[in-house]
Formats: sequence, structure tokens, C-alpha cells
Amino acid sequence: MKKIILKAGTAGIAGVIGLTACLMTGHRDSTAVVEETPVVASFTNSPGVPPSITFCDRSIDLTRYNSYEGMDRELCGFTYFHSTTMLLIKRANRHFPVIEPILRANGIPDDFKYLAVIESNLEPTAVSPARAVGVWQLLESTAKQYGLRITPTVDERRNVAKSTQAACKYLNEAYRKYGDWTTVASSYNAGMGRITTQLEKQGVESALDLYLLEETTRYPYRIFAAKLIFENPYKYGFIIHAENLYKPFEYQEHTVNSDIPDLAAFAQENGVTYNDLKIFNPWLRDAKLVTDGASYTILIPKTNQMKYDGSTRYVHDKRWTVQ
Repeated sequence: MKKIILKAGTAGIAGVIGLTACLMTGHRDSTAVVEETPVVASFTNSPGVPPSITFCDRSIDLTRYNSYEGMDRELCGFTYFHSTTMLLIKRANRHFPVIEPILRANGIPDDFKYLAVIESNLEPTAVSPARAVGVWQLLESTAKQYGLRITPTVDERRNVAKSTQAACKYLNEAYRKYGDWTTVASSYNAGMGRITTQLEKQGVESALDLYLLEETTRYPYRIFAAKLIFENPYKYGFIIHAENLYKPFEYQEHTVNSDIPDLAAFAQENGVTYNDLKIFNPWLRDAKLVTDGASYTILIPKTNQMKYDGSTRYVHDKRWTVQ
């Protein structure tokens, strides 16, 4: 009886030892799995670089190491700077309908709208550390050279339509000089003087082959990356519905050629708040308007469009949204 009890006890002990060994082995396997499992809730995937991109109807090779790595850097930046990239597409729904016809009328390729995207994030009130202002980030001297008015009460660099006209004058002048739109784009960042000097010194024909400051070297690839993502946001992980886009507004236009001493009172007289007036006319830089004999057009948004109530779901580019 004792032997039986002993055998049973021995078997029980052996079973416990075996089970413990299994559990220990299982624990080690589980630990290994846990250690190999990502600690974040989602994966971060490299977006991949296409072998080429078409810019201004010209195919740009992206297989050379510097082009590949330059494009990869900017695509990664746009793809994973989620909030900013999504806002860019939303704002484009309002601003591209203004910018595109002006580019077309001036013979500028449509792809240059992406230059405005990377310059200012499509913010009409954007100001750089160098004091460049507006959607096209124009310096005061450049803006005046190309016909914009800048006074204590007016800064037309913040007028999307007028600043686009000024930018077109620069771009056409640069194209007459270089005959290459990619080099024109680089000159917008560095200036024609610097680009011309470096093309001569380094003995190349395109700005893409130049050794330049990092900001200017990155510049065309940032434009290319913006173009790729705007043409297929969903591919790069951006899910946007029509109601998410910022809608364009219809306006009543008020042409004025005499001073307005109190813009807040002017706004109330026209059925909007002073805040509305300043938002939709960001070129008004003071609480009053001094015309100095010039004529200006003030936009008053129609009050029946002031809410996102589902009545308007304008989509400028169908590629931006999912159903």
C-alpha cells in the first residue's frame, strides 16, 4: 500500500515537474513574443519613392541616389506630419479655385500651385522669419517690384489673387532666363542671382544637379512630394470626406476708393462682424483703410454660407475625398 501510495505520489510529483517545465517553457516563449511585439498601436510604413515623377510635363528621374533620398525624406515628412498635411488639403479646397485660373491665364504650369503649398501652408497671413508674407511668401521689395501695394493699412501680399498675379510675373521672368521649370522653382527659394551664379560655377544645366544650401536643395523635392500626396491622399493614408474640406465662399464685392476710418463700423453696416471682415480680407492690416487715391475691392461673405450645415459640400478635386 505504501508502494502504491509512493508510486502515485511519485507520478504526481513527476507530473507537476513536467507541467511546471511546460509552463516555464511557455513563459519563455511568451516573453520572447512580447519582446518582439511593437510597443505602438500602429505600424509606420515607408511610403516608397517612385522611379520618376512628372513635373510641368517633364519626367524627373528619381532613381539617382540624391534624387531618391531627397524625395524619400520629403515624402516621409508629408506622410507622417499628419495634421499639417491634412489641413493643407482642406485649405486647398478654398484657395486652389482662386490660384489655378490665375496660373493658367499667365501661362504658368498648374503644378506651381504646390509651390504655394510648401511656401506658406496656404495661409494668407503667414509671415516668415525673413519677413516674407502671404501665400506666396513675398518679400516687401519683391512684392512692390511686381505691382503689389504695401502701406501702413494695406498689405496686398495677403490677398491671394493679387499675390498670385505677382508671383506669376516672377515665375515667367525666371522661365525666360532658364527655360526649365524645375530651375525656376529653385530660384524662387534662392533667388535668380544665386542660382545663375552656381549654375555657371558648377558647370551644370539644372538646379537639381547643384550643390546648394540644404533648404534650397530640398525645395523641389518638397514640391514633388506635395504633388504626389495631393494627387492621391488615400494612398498615403489620408481619409477625407467631402464635408471635411474647407468650402469656398461667395462674396459681395465692394469697390472703395475713399478712406474708411472705422472698419468695424463698415463691417456692421454690411451685415458681418469685424472678425469676418478681417478673415476674408486679410490684406487689411489696420482698423482703418487709407486708400491714398487707390481703388480696393473688399469682399463681404454672403451670410447664408457662414455655417457648415451640410448644404454645401464642394469638392474641388475628386481625388482628395473618399465616398
